[in-house]
Amino acid sequence: MAVDTAQTSAAERPAKLHGRAFYESIGKPKYVVAPMVDQSEFAWRMLTRSFLSPTEQSSLLAYSPMLHARLYSEEEKYRKGHFQPVNPDTSKPWLDGNPSLDRPLFVQFCANDPKHLLSAAKQVAPYCDAVDLNLGCPQGIARKGHYGAFLQEDRTLIYDLINTLHKELPIPVTAKIRILDTKEETLAHAKNVLDAGASILTVHGRRREMKGHLTGLADWAMIRFLRDNLPPETVIFANGNILQHGDLEKILEATGADAVMSGEGNLSDPAIFAKPPPEGQEGREYWRGKDGKGGWRVDAVCRRYINILYEHAVGSAPPERKPLFILGDDTAWIAESEKTEDEPAAKKRKVTGKKQDQGPNMSSVQPHLFHLLRHFISVHTDVRELLAKTRAGDLEAYEKILLVVERKVAEGMLEYERTDGASVVVPPREGEDLPPDVSSAGTMARCRRPWWVVQPIIRPLPSEAMKKGAISMKKKDKAKAAAPGIIEQAKREEEERTDDIKARDEAVAG
Repeated sequence: MAVDTAQTSAAERPAKLHGRAFYESIGKPKYVVAPMVDQSEFAWRMLTRSFLSPTEQSSLLAYSPMLHARLYSEEEKYRKGHFQPVNPDTSKPWLDGNPSLDRPLFVQFCANDPKHLLSAAKQVAPYCDAVDLNLGCPQGIARKGHYGAFLQEDRTLIYDLINTLHKELPIPVTAKIRILDTKEETLAHAKNVLDAGASILTVHGRRREMKGHLTGLADWAMIRFLRDNLPPETVIFANGNILQHGDLEKILEATGADAVMSGEGNLSDPAIFAKPPPEGQEGREYWRGKDGKGGWRVDAVCRRYINILYEHAVGSAPPERKPLFILGDDTAWIAESEKTEDEPAAKKRKVTGKKQDQGPNMSSVQPHLFHLLRHFISVHTDVRELLAKTRAGDLEAYEKILLVVERKVAEGMLEYERTDGASVVVPPREGEDLPPDVSSAGTMARCRRPWWVVQPIIRPLPSEAMKKGAISMKKKDKAKAAAPGIIEQAKREEEERTDDIKARDEAVAG
């Protein structure tokens, strides 16, 4: 990293602020792109911001992917492969944290050593607005490495990590936590983080064991409890259960949080923070069905994403393409495109550079496209096979996949019109009329769109996964998995909730 650039940025930085004063200084963002391992990189943040108007972009805060503090502090190769704030050829601001493109930005680290964390944080401080400590990662690698949510029993270490940055770093420190088993434990955990010096507290309303098939519903009531029992000046971000744009205001109202953070919802729909266009103004990127429900087209979102890669990661103009298809356009190109796709494949291109040398933006393309196209490729398995064969940095291959996607979207839209919408009708599923903490069927029906529209991935509830045999739980975990969801919890008094959980525990212990 260029030392002179860092010194200039630091010199121009205003006096260090804390808490709500800091939050207000960065524009009081209402929406937040979550830190996701190898998934919230610069190009993805730019894609998310692209759906907001220039006046709305100040309402969006983004986090970097989670970075490993020890590796970042010690290994130059790791730094170059994960964070690119300065152009190596010009020593000028480039991608991550670029003041004209990528702010406000928080950089997140996982850590278990204050010295490593401080060393890493100092190196990114000139290029971001705050450094965040990950106290929420529930994955096995976090258990093995002793970081993330597996630090939550070590309150002293958590305090030292945050307090070291609070005292030594020129920018604020923030933290992201998960809830614990009880309100009292969660409140004590949050207070420790804030007492150590965290300016902002992000709360994911799930416990550490709630992951994979055990994910279940986030507990918004617990976040509301923190809002009501922490000092009123505390800045809180709420995270969990954000599937569609309409969920943003719901969680803010339910929790009283200052902002809402979205992770998986944003991966499925990077336009989740943007208001849908008014009826009749859909243009070529947004589709609205006969029932009034709509969403951003997968071909439009993929095209935007690839264009950003060309413009910023590669530094060249994207190839010229025909406008995205809408009803009323000429359809002759569809048959021509299909013939071209059926031609024998050209000799495999050699992609320059190893995967780890492509940088975070190129190495993340394939998993991002798999996520965006999850519902699309469940219908068009040939595209799934094409995508599986791609390599990091091979934009030519992604461009060809984009052409196939655009053709299939056009065909899908034409078939929808030809059948008066019958081509995408799905028969009602059992349980659609039940509350979301009892059955996921209703949530699936609410979020379902045609396969050419970006839409969330709905996990079955733990009880449903167990019924299907996807998981087999230990006795000690059964009561937690059976805990009520957000709707029932919001209605119950704490005493009733405690008694209910206790009764189930006794029944399981049986």
